Amino acid sequence: MFTLNRHMRAAGGSLAALSAFAGSAMAQEAAPAAAAAAPAFDTGDTAWMLTSSALVLMMTIPGLALFYGGMVRKKNVLSTVMQSFAICCLLSVLWMIVGYSLVFTDGGSINSWLGGFSKTFLSGVGMTSAHPLAGTIPEYLFIMFQMTFAIITPALIAGAFAERMKFSAMLLFMAIWLIVVYVPVAHWVWGGGFLGSHGVLDFAGGTVVHINAGIAGLVAALIIGKREGYGQVNMAPHNLVLSVIGASLLWVGWFGFNAGSAVGSNALASVAMLNTQVAAAGAALTWMFAEWIVAKKPSVLGIISGAVAGLVAVTPAAGFVNPTGALIIGLIAGVVCYIAAVKLKHALGYDDSLDAFGVHGVGGIVGAILTGVFADPAVNALSSGASVSTQIYGVIFTIIYSAVATAIILYVVKALVGLRPTKQEEIEGLDINLHGETVH
Repeated sequence: MFTLNRHMRAAGGSLAALSAFAGSAMAQEAAPAAAAAAPAFDTGDTAWMLTSSALVLMMTIPGLALFYGGMVRKKNVLSTVMQSFAICCLLSVLWMIVGYSLVFTDGGSINSWLGGFSKTFLSGVGMTSAHPLAGTIPEYLFIMFQMTFAIITPALIAGAFAERMKFSAMLLFMAIWLIVVYVPVAHWVWGGGFLGSHGVLDFAGGTVVHINAGIAGLVAALIIGKREGYGQVNMAPHNLVLSVIGASLLWVGWFGFNAGSAVGSNALASVAMLNTQVAAAGAALTWMFAEWIVAKKPSVLGIISGAVAGLVAVTPAAGFVNPTGALIIGLIAGVVCYIAAVKLKHALGYDDSLDAFGVHGVGGIVGAILTGVFADPAVNALSSGASVSTQIYGVIFTIIYSAVATAIILYVVKALVGLRPTKQEEIEGLDINLHGETVH
């Protein structure tokens, strides 16, 4: 990047000298040469990352919106999809204003913990700039790709408190959580912070996205409390067809999530894509068969939940393991997440409405640890430094920070605007009471 900037300055100086010496005609002749000296981004990498960014955005809207929307009761479907859509809008703006800068710039003396403010409002980013982590694509595109991660991570949390949080409280919570929780953790792992420097491997967000969001979801479910009538009234999904469509969009979008994290159109993206597919398929099957054995019937909700669990678990490993390792990770994740979402939740009695913790938290933990087990240097040279103990260190630190910070944020939001609608509003449904609309 710095070499390119020197070339540009040199070209600019030469152009000015020619113009002063020979006039505008010669300057116009020199213009093509100056343009040729501008940085030449890789068009293949750029095309792939444009596609990947669109795919990851599709995971939140409409993917997650439909996945979650189909699993709630009919009286809350609009409020649920509204959460995903509004989160996308709010966090896009916050990421552009300050989020990107705090994650991906040098924080100076505190860089191990947080980035700086040098690119607030994307100051200094231009048509020819590139980030050191993505030198073959325009920095604007790298910002967009990372924005889609910053959007979906908080949106995942909403599954844990579905059907019982005020919309105003949700917006305030998500805004604060992005800055206080997501931004630091992303910097620690990807932006030059201490977890990445310590050797914690997270290819596409097992720790940054899924453990972070899953733990936050569990804390939110505990602090907000159970839904009115939980365990007494029927809370079955109102439209699993919507959830299947949403899960399918998540699956396809995940190729942008994982393969896109190679930040290029290359062999690493290829193996990450294949790993994503086999892990999702393996986890879907093991969840389905586990449920078939225990509950005597394989459910649609079960197989789509298993697929998502596999996608979650392979996320940190996608660019560090070979396909056999990815398949094993998926097979293990399907069973473990089934136990967490179906058995552990009921045994402990918490109301994680749509299993944000059971799938994303537990799946992320499984994937992060198993990345240390199956990392293959033949796939990625960084895998040679993989260590189970280092992965566990990253998992534990993220769990503690996310849990404590999320709890503090929730109590602050509760003091400011309250967390829940009234009991009567919740019983009648959030769609009509919070948004004045219903699905007929």
